[in-house]
Amino acid sequence: MRYGGPKSPPFILFGLMKLFSYLFFCLIALNAQAQYELFWADEFDTPTLDETKWVTQPGGWGWGNNELQYYTDGDNLSFENDMLIIEAREEQVAQNNYTSGKIITKDLFEIQYGKVEARIKFPMGQGLWPAFWMLGANIDEVSWPACGEVDIMEHINNEWSAHGTAHWDNFGHAYYGGSYGLDPGLFHVYTIEWDSLGIDWFIDGNFFHAMNIENGINGTGEFHAPFYLILNLAVGGNWPGSPDATTNFPAELQIDYVRVYKTDIPNSTEDVSVAKLSIYPNPVNDQLHISGIREKIQTVELLSSNGTRCWTDINYGLTHDGNMNIDLSGLASGTYFIRLNEEVISFIKL
Repeated sequence: MRYGGPKSPPFILFGLMKLFSYLFFCLIALNAQAQYELFWADEFDTPTLDETKWVTQPGGWGWGNNELQYYTDGDNLSFENDMLIIEAREEQVAQNNYTSGKIITKDLFEIQYGKVEARIKFPMGQGLWPAFWMLGANIDEVSWPACGEVDIMEHINNEWSAHGTAHWDNFGHAYYGGSYGLDPGLFHVYTIEWDSLGIDWFIDGNFFHAMNIENGINGTGEFHAPFYLILNLAVGGNWPGSPDATTNFPAELQIDYVRVYKTDIPNSTEDVSVAKLSIYPNPVNDQLHISGIREKIQTVELLSSNGTRCWTDINYGLTHDGNMNIDLSGLASGTYFIRLNEEVISFIKL
C-alpha cells in the first residue's frame, strides 16, 4: 500500500486467480474451524503507546506514493476510551501541509502465518487513506516489493467499501486485491487468516477475498516469511488524490484493538494439545488461572517469547484438581508461554 503506488490494472494478469478464489471460498468452512490461540495483542487500554510493541515512524517524504502528510513522533497519537486515535491535521511541518501518525512493530514483533485482526473505525473525506497492513520483515535487505506487503484494510476518500490487497515481486511489482461494501460510519473487524496455502480476507467475519500462495505460486515466496504490523492514516497520494474543501480536519482513525492468533505455539517439538487447557484472563494483569490440567503434568515452566525460562515448578506432583493459579506481578509486559510437560499455551502480560 504505502509503497505500491496507485491502484491501476496490474500489468501481470493471473487468469487462474479467479479459480483459486472460488476454490478458497469453498474451503472457508474448513478454515473457520482452525483452533487459533491468542499470541500477541494490544488493547490500547494504557494512556501512552506501548513501546514494547510499537514504535513511531516519523517522516514526510511522500512514502513512495506522493503522500502529503508528515508523520510525527507521537504527537498525532492519543488514547481515549481504551482506544488508540491517530489524528490527521491540516498543519505545516517542513514542506508538508498535513500531519498524521504511523506506528509499526518492526524489530519488536513479527508474525509468519496466523490470524491477524483489528477493530477499526476510519474517517471519511477526500484525500484520506487509513490502513492496517503488514510488510515483510526483511525489507531493509531486499527492499519493496520483494519483501512482500499485505494490506489487511485500506480505505480511501468517501467510499462505502474497504480493500484487501497483497503486493509482491514477480519480475516486477505484482498485486492482487478485492473489496467489500460496508457502512463507513461504524466500527468493523478487519481480519486475515494466513497459512502456507493462502491468505483469506474477512470483514466482520465475512469472507470476501482469497489469494493462493501455495509453493510460492506466481512468485509469491515473499509470503512464507515473517511480517511486521503497521497502522497509519495517510493524507493524499496517488490513489486517493489530494484533500479538497470538503475534507474535514482533524480526521480520526480509531483503533479498538489489534490481536494476533496462531495455531502453532513455539518452544515445543512435540504435538501440542493446547485445546485441553484453558487459560484466563488473557491478556492478564497479575493473576493467571489455568484449568484443564491433565493428571500426568509434573513440571510447569514459564517461558518468555524468546524461549528464556522465567520460572519452573518441578514439584507440582501428580495430585491436583486440574487447576493452577500463578502470580505474574513480577513480570514485565509481553508475550509469555506456559509449558506443562509437552503442552504449551501462550498469553499476554499487560
